[in-house]
Amino acid sequence: MRAVLCKSFGPAENLQMEEVPNPQLQPGGVIVDVHASALNFPDVLMIQGKYQSQPDFPFSPGGEFAGVISEVAADVTNWQVGDEVFGGTGSGCFAEKISLPGAALRVKPTNMTFAQAAGISTTYGTSYYALKQRAQLKAGETLLVLGAAGGVGLAAVELGKAMGARVIAAASSPEKLAVAQKTGADDLIDYSDGVLKDKVKALTDGRGADVIYDPVGGALFDQCMRCINWYGRVLVVGFVGGDIPKLATNLVLLKSCQVVGVFYGAFSARLPADAKENFAEIMQMFEDGKINPLVGKEFAFESYASALNCLQERQAIGKVVVNIV
Repeated sequence: MRAVLCKSFGPAENLQMEEVPNPQLQPGGVIVDVHASALNFPDVLMIQGKYQSQPDFPFSPGGEFAGVISEVAADVTNWQVGDEVFGGTGSGCFAEKISLPGAALRVKPTNMTFAQAAGISTTYGTSYYALKQRAQLKAGETLLVLGAAGGVGLAAVELGKAMGARVIAAASSPEKLAVAQKTGADDLIDYSDGVLKDKVKALTDGRGADVIYDPVGGALFDQCMRCINWYGRVLVVGFVGGDIPKLATNLVLLKSCQVVGVFYGAFSARLPADAKENFAEIMQMFEDGKINPLVGKEFAFESYASALNCLQERQAIGKVVVNIV
């Protein structure tokens, strides 16, 4: 089978597509023929050696997949060859086949495309954990979402609306904001001029947002701390802006606010039952028509480097997906 391998840290162009042996079926496991693999910013960091958890060399990027089961171990009774499934693995999905435990799979709804299913696990899982468990977002509160047209940001906009919040979408271009508006955002902020705080205050009668979802970091984080409401919650989701900001703790004191970390991978590993319940609720929202995952760009398998660079250069709107088949 073909797989894209990372053998040394560097840009996407350093990756190599090679013929490798098919994965071996393990007890309790299945083999999935991968149809689509979705990208997340950790994939960009991982191939550069900058992520907090790194697979051993050689590894394949791609932490999410959707596909069709082609082999099932004898001790697996709840899956069959031909079942359409999806899930998250952390890495390894830029390959034509993957081997994984049957317990790691979810059923792909018939009304969800392979590309959509490939991209729902991490973005919606992260955003729902952030809003539900970490922020305890309540109906009627004001939610500010930075990077509102990216994968996790757009998911946060949709989920925030589904949870009954007023959603302010903030992004760096009118094109991105138009997508967030179609997804349900109530108000829009273009921060391409570097101004965020004053615009948030203007939309909230000076109070600020009750919850701020920040996957961007960088210089905007300090402005988030200055436009959070009393008893507000600032969610630290990621740093796609590049720089990891410093926290002025005097602002935490003055606002009596919380600065809350969001590490979905650790949550899923430590509290798998809670993560499973969260995802059941996410899928129910999909069935109810409250969310509709947006695939912004799709790339052929051979164009894997372009897909990673699209994410690296922050050109993505919605999910970036590599179609393996």
